[in-house]
Amino acid sequence: MKKGQIIEGVVERVDFPNKGLVAAEEGICVVKNALPGQRVRCSVSKARKGKAEGRLLEVVTPSPLEIESPCPHFGSCGGCVFLSLPYEEQLRIKEGQVKRLLEGALAKQGNYRFEGIKPSPSPYGYRNKMEFTFGDEIKNGPLSLGMHKRGSFYDIVSVMDCRIVDEDYRRILRCAREYFVSLQERGIAVTFYHRLSHIGYLRHLLVRKAAKTGEILIALVTTTQDVRGSARDGAQMTEEEMLSGLKEELLRLPLDGKITGILHTKNDSLADIVQSDETEILYGQDYFYEELLGLKFKISQFSFFQTNSLGAEVLYQTAREYIAEYMTDMSENNGEHGINKDYSIDGKVVFDLYSGTGTIAQLMAPVAKKVIGVEIVEEAVEAARENAHLNGLHNCEFIAGDVLKVIDSIKEKPDMIILDPPREGIHPKALDKIIRYGVEHILYISCKPTSLARDLEVLLDRGYSVERAVCVDMFPGTGNVETCVLLSRKKSSGKSTKIEIEIDLNEADRRECIGTATYQEIKDYVWEHYQTKVSHLYIAQIKKKCGLDVGESFNKPKTEGNKVPNCPPEKERMIREALEYFGMINKE
Repeated sequence: MKKGQIIEGVVERVDFPNKGLVAAEEGICVVKNALPGQRVRCSVSKARKGKAEGRLLEVVTPSPLEIESPCPHFGSCGGCVFLSLPYEEQLRIKEGQVKRLLEGALAKQGNYRFEGIKPSPSPYGYRNKMEFTFGDEIKNGPLSLGMHKRGSFYDIVSVMDCRIVDEDYRRILRCAREYFVSLQERGIAVTFYHRLSHIGYLRHLLVRKAAKTGEILIALVTTTQDVRGSARDGAQMTEEEMLSGLKEELLRLPLDGKITGILHTKNDSLADIVQSDETEILYGQDYFYEELLGLKFKISQFSFFQTNSLGAEVLYQTAREYIAEYMTDMSENNGEHGINKDYSIDGKVVFDLYSGTGTIAQLMAPVAKKVIGVEIVEEAVEAARENAHLNGLHNCEFIAGDVLKVIDSIKEKPDMIILDPPREGIHPKALDKIIRYGVEHILYISCKPTSLARDLEVLLDRGYSVERAVCVDMFPGTGNVETCVLLSRKKSSGKSTKIEIEIDLNEADRRECIGTATYQEIKDYVWEHYQTKVSHLYIAQIKKKCGLDVGESFNKPKTEGNKVPNCPPEKERMIREALEYFGMINKE
């Protein structure tokens, strides 16, 4: 196969998260957003060393597995990839994806218990959080409010009939869009934020709703750019009046849930992310409550909380069962059977690393002497402390900071470690420190199985083995899935083997925990965190600045006389953060 070649073939399978393997006469080509059994036509965009990647041009023949999608936006909206498949088939695909990744990572180990996949209690209307974006679907078209168009960074699809949220979300979405469209029709210059020119006012609409309590929190995210203007009827409108009008429209909605807070969040960051430079409460309060497995949780607009509340109960109940197996082992070693009811007096300490708002830590607290949670987001740590107090749990301690730096300062030593890291997995240096604790059992909860597989290979090489693993589908319709893995430290054979080696201390110091990452992994990191694209050239420029090795021609123009663009400061900061994350440079 050659770059630019048009090929046609059948999708044999889909690898995580949405990479279809197209079998054509010319060979195998990887194409995103294709479904098993589809006959597709695609354009080869990359071909090297027998591997090819392509861009989907057309679905020639639908898959025999496909059904009519319940969502009219499916295919144009970039949110879901599997909605036109029966839910049972979605589960089979995700189970197979994770199993293949684990089998590759655990090839050295051999047997372990893979327990399939647990479904979400509901495949539709399950999300408790959505970040909708203002924009337009076509250039200079009418105002849109919804999700990014599939394959596009700029175009926004209004998703008024989205199926992964309930009717309250759809009512709020329609209300907000219609309100701002009506202002535009009156001549009020309220525009969406353009990502290229960095001009405009409306950025995002954040909606969160608790599945158990029905409480709703709404946040309008805007820039601080002036929107004062005059309507065609001569009426003047200030920003305060405009926001007050939106508040009144939202409060008049006939919702099944109850609005507890409406916020105005100001964000002037160049990155296309939802963050707060300043937040004003327009109505009510800046938080709401959700309940999970008998515990109550206070959640703010930026608190990390699983986006599928009912699915989270399945995930955390699974975690409890895995931990119960560990406790059973401990009890049997003491001549007892079953979970020790007096387990807490044994002085066992549990570390919950990447703890978010402390959900897992608080579920563990009743059966451990002490649980220590570490989370980098200070707001989430404050919420975790409040939640523990709210639930009457006094043996939880939550520490704000980077796991890599914080665990060295914790005096207690853990008996068990629970890991629930972000999508990129665990920083190589942090993973090294975690392994050095030498705990008998580690529970790893992952929302990205490719990151999990990478970290499991390190854990296996350092003396751990996987006992059990199971998937939990927290994100029906999409390509994402959670995986829960219980690891145990391998028992020593009792034989002592001495190996004498010579170490150049200077060289050892220089190489300590140096990480590596491909250009694509760095690109993926920046996109995941900032929804911003960075080029190979920009990455190479920053690597060169940091003293990292790059090719001799990295900064030369393709044709003589052309100028090479320099990496903008904003993108340099993002690339440096990625290099720090992968351990390629030290944090400044």
